[in-house]
Amino acid sequence: MTGKSGPKHVPRKRFGQNFLVDEGIIAGIVHAVGPRPDDTLIEIGPGLGALTVPLLDRVRQLQVIEIDRDLIARLREHHAPDRLLIHEGDVLKFDFAALGRDLRVVGNLPYNISTPLLFRFAEFAAHLQDVHVMLQREVVERMVAAPGDTEFSRLSVMLQYRFDMELLLDVPATAFDPAPRVESAVVRLVPLAPLPHPARDEALFSRVVARAFSQRRKTLRNTLKGMVTAEEFVRLGIDPGARAQELTVADFVRIADAVTAPD
Repeated sequence: MTGKSGPKHVPRKRFGQNFLVDEGIIAGIVHAVGPRPDDTLIEIGPGLGALTVPLLDRVRQLQVIEIDRDLIARLREHHAPDRLLIHEGDVLKFDFAALGRDLRVVGNLPYNISTPLLFRFAEFAAHLQDVHVMLQREVVERMVAAPGDTEFSRLSVMLQYRFDMELLLDVPATAFDPAPRVESAVVRLVPLAPLPHPARDEALFSRVVARAFSQRRKTLRNTLKGMVTAEEFVRLGIDPGARAQELTVADFVRIADAVTAPD
């Protein structure tokens, strides 16, 4: 793909750079995304262009977010600015809303910022049509886990509140250069509209979920002490002896809605 000419780019650890090189995996991701010519498609971390090139073959214009100036220079050398619009900077500070609505996001995300970036997507869910990203498989398993699963976590609840998600593709470490020490997976996120279980106060909902999962071995009676009374648990029909991973998203919303005096 791109990046074969000119001096070899040395992957930078501080940017979490592992470049996708497996042609079969690349084709599988592009097929899963199914880009259309007029899509507002944004690639996060284009790197050496493994996904960029086949995506550009499908859309009239591709927008990319890249922080590495050397890689930006390579992209500018290989692609016309009217076809490839480059946003230079940190994706965690990027204002997706400035690009409008019905945005389609794709990328091989740097694993060192994957969780805060997923929460960033949640902030801009109203502007997104869908998201197709590659992440550490362990993170994807937590994202799609069901209540009662060992992997069900705060991340599961907060993302499932906002998105419908599906694990699409397993990706071995050998698909990258350099090969990471973990296995990866591609996941699809589609914003839920309308929200099936909207919380009256989403900030409070977030605090309740964070508190509940702060000590996974402890029961709700202990983790939510001072936030939810024994009487409220009874009224809500929720067992205070249960642990956070046993509750559904709807359960957490009901608890948050019942809390009238957050700490």
